[in-house]
Amino acid sequence: MKEKVEKALESIRPMLQADGGDIQLVSVENGVVKVKLQGACGSCPMAALTLKQGVEVRLKEMVPAVVKVESV
Repeated sequence: MKEKVEKALESIRPMLQADGGDIQLVSVENGVVKVKLQGACGSCPMAALTLKQGVEVRLKEMVPAVVKVESV
């Protein structure tokens, strides 16, 4: 499952990089994906919205076993 999540993140990454940010996969356990937002995304006031309505939605579409996404 970790490989599928990483592949899905590769499709999301260009959107984040366009705004000066990035995302790093930390772990995948029992359907919970833990990521670290980097660059501009790490300090952006909209980061929580991006994480839930952008990253989490896209990951759930591409990898149905994903239950939720958390930032660490």
